[in-house]
Amino acid sequence: MIVRTFAIATLCFLLQSCSGQPTQSESHAANEPFSFHPLDPATKTQYTAELEKQYYALLGTKGFNGSILVAKNGEVVFENYQGFVNFKTKDPITSHTPFHLASVSKTFTGMAIMHLWEQGKLSLDDDIKKYFPELPYEGITIQQLLTHRSGLNNYVYFLVNSKTEVYRVKNKRGRWVKKTRVIKLPVQLKPGFLTNQDMLDYMVANKPETIFQPDRNFRYSNTNYALLALIIEKVTATAYPKYMKDSVFTPLGMHDSYVFSIADTASYVPSFQANNVPYRLEKLDCIYGDKNVYSTVRDLLLWDKALYEGRFVSRSTQDLAYQPYSPENKSMHNYGLGWRLLTNPQERIIYHNGWWHGNNTVFTRFVDDTATIIVLGNRYNRNIYRARNLSKVFTGSTDSTALEE
Repeated sequence: MIVRTFAIATLCFLLQSCSGQPTQSESHAANEPFSFHPLDPATKTQYTAELEKQYYALLGTKGFNGSILVAKNGEVVFENYQGFVNFKTKDPITSHTPFHLASVSKTFTGMAIMHLWEQGKLSLDDDIKKYFPELPYEGITIQQLLTHRSGLNNYVYFLVNSKTEVYRVKNKRGRWVKKTRVIKLPVQLKPGFLTNQDMLDYMVANKPETIFQPDRNFRYSNTNYALLALIIEKVTATAYPKYMKDSVFTPLGMHDSYVFSIADTASYVPSFQANNVPYRLEKLDCIYGDKNVYSTVRDLLLWDKALYEGRFVSRSTQDLAYQPYSPENKSMHNYGLGWRLLTNPQERIIYHNGWWHGNNTVFTRFVDDTATIIVLGNRYNRNIYRARNLSKVFTGSTDSTALEE
């Protein structure tokens, strides 16, 4: 068998941008064996001391409530747990406290699709009407869902009973001022929590307008990954939460990880606004695939190591997932197959951030340095998104390029 290099994977991307998707044979190519290089004790001690200093300057004294883990060459060089699971009960955050990962969940959905692709159970070129023949949209492929190039609008904007409209009126002084009013929409949603199937049924019945024709542009949309979760369910004949547990979390030893669904609503633990006011469950909180994976920093390190070692999807498949699929975007930022990308002269970062209610999450992989920064918070704190600045401990330089939130 032929060993495919990263350069060949890049060539595959250039070809697929014209022809649609990488060929499955590229993913099944052999991988060179991977192993982490152990850190010497002195270097590890130096990393830990510097990271602790940087952590307190960046987060530790800035109202952070959550957990952080930094790894180098697969080894934990810094971790910290600060604050409360619940501000009412004052239960402390520990290494076993799972956090809502928000959009970091997309890395699991994306890699699960690639795993099924490696197994020959689906094609990235499959039209999604193969799985949802009743869906009233033409020419959208699985790959376009993965890369946010489907043109489908975000369900958080169309699964609503009302909308807020801004209008202008004259005040008593005769000056035009802006006011807002809430308008009830003619399409009413069913009561209670909505599921992925409810989202699909709504799209079939009401056909929310697309933003653009398929593959014309990039537009981040949670709808794409909610549909991918449904595709996983159709291909595997298994509910997405169970599939992720049986195929990902349990085999990789991620015993504190799970997918939140309607079955878990009775045991819901809220996240919090910056002023400690809790977020209550809302109608969209049971839609998964785009969000709703709960995990810990240590479990995410197991996920990170499994990716480096090619134990869930092969490293050559990951090379394809880590290619930029929106060539019209001329910046250093791009999107792959379930991952955000930043490529600049200093470093290559494969990452995903997340936000849902009070949850801020960071999963940042400096793949050229084999370093990983994981931050999970359950009280809204925008400083969490600056965590990539900790990388200067490894790179020796400060890069001000911001990652996409």
